Amino acid sequence: MSGNDDLTLPKATIQKIITEILGDKSGLSFGKDARDLLIDCSVEFITLISSEANEIAEKESKKTIAAEHIDKALRELGFPEYVNEVLVVAGEHKEQLRTREKKTSKMEQSGLTEEELLQQQQELFRSATDKYNSGPA
Repeated sequence: MSGNDDLTLPKATIQKIITEILGDKSGLSFGKDARDLLIDCSVEFITLISSEANEIAEKESKKTIAAEHIDKALRELGFPEYVNEVLVVAGEHKEQLRTREKKTSKMEQSGLTEEELLQQQQELFRSATDKYNSGPA
């Protein structure tokens, strides 16, 4: 491997993926050594693909690696069989981002109009000013 000792993937996440793939009914178990090897191989694969995608993006004078750069990297590195699945997952992710609930601001959560909030703010300022001007109690 190429000295990526400081790079890793969460063991619990990898174990969850392995368990999903094997299923509870398979009767198979996955050894810790095998899991750690799988993690190392996964990190190496990700490094390889992202390095190639980075080179492709740089050749195109792009500052951001996009899905099409990953597509080209997979093809150029001899993994064309992964491209369709990667593009499907990328599309699903894009759709999730588009449809996920937007975080509501405190203003929206208050249920008050902007005018009502402004009136409350001005009252709080008046109250604070009066308290400040009255001196210590």
